[in-house]
Amino acid sequence: MSGVAQKVAIVTGGARGIGRACALGLAQKGFAVALVDLLEPEMQRTAAEITALGVPALRLTADVASFDRAQDVVAAVQAHWGRIDFLLNDAGRPMPKGILEITEAEFDLTIAVNLKSCFNYIRAVAPIMLAQGGGRIASMSSLNAHSGGVTAALSRFSYAAAKAGILGMTRALAKELGPTILINAICPGLIQTELAKNPVIVERGAEIARDGIALHRVGTPQDVAQLVVFLATSEPCYITGQDFKVDGFQYNM
Repeated sequence: MSGVAQKVAIVTGGARGIGRACALGLAQKGFAVALVDLLEPEMQRTAAEITALGVPALRLTADVASFDRAQDVVAAVQAHWGRIDFLLNDAGRPMPKGILEITEAEFDLTIAVNLKSCFNYIRAVAPIMLAQGGGRIASMSSLNAHSGGVTAALSRFSYAAAKAGILGMTRALAKELGPTILINAICPGLIQTELAKNPVIVERGAEIARDGIALHRVGTPQDVAQLVVFLATSEPCYITGQDFKVDGFQYNM
């Protein structure tokens, strides 16, 4: 063991975008952060930004769809720091194909990366959090879990189905794991990230913001990170089994 950190967080999909913003937000609150991703150069950059804040970081390359690799990653974090206080399931991938175009393999991959990955990491951290007497988990769902996302090029039915599954998993596990572990879901709306550079935002972003978002702007990763940090750090916390929309009140998509 390399020493027990005061607070430890695991962030899947932490190399860039929303995951990166959340990892940095947690680091600013003193969390040691373990980043889990396949994007090694981006993960290295984010880890350097975390250590520049004066807290340690780990980089763990992993396909989040792998159950066995999730067990290995979580065991490595516990061995390194002695505890795990917060898990953010942020890793995901879009799937723009509709029901008439998608293949079975593409559907399975969408579910594996967006939904099964949450199971993989929750299953790995839950025994540790229960044994240490507490922990918190947040999983990144999507506004499309509520809307279906049929007009968004990055989020057709299979993505929406996976993200809706996260909401059901969150509610059920809040009952099963409470009161020791708090678990919540987050539903971002239109957020400007690397993956969101598509015609829906690039060509129509201003129009959508003006006519379909009450706050008249597209969201940023930092908007989501503020909520994640609150869920990880708020004391006392009487919130579990919930899903939070971070969308500026997006009403016309």
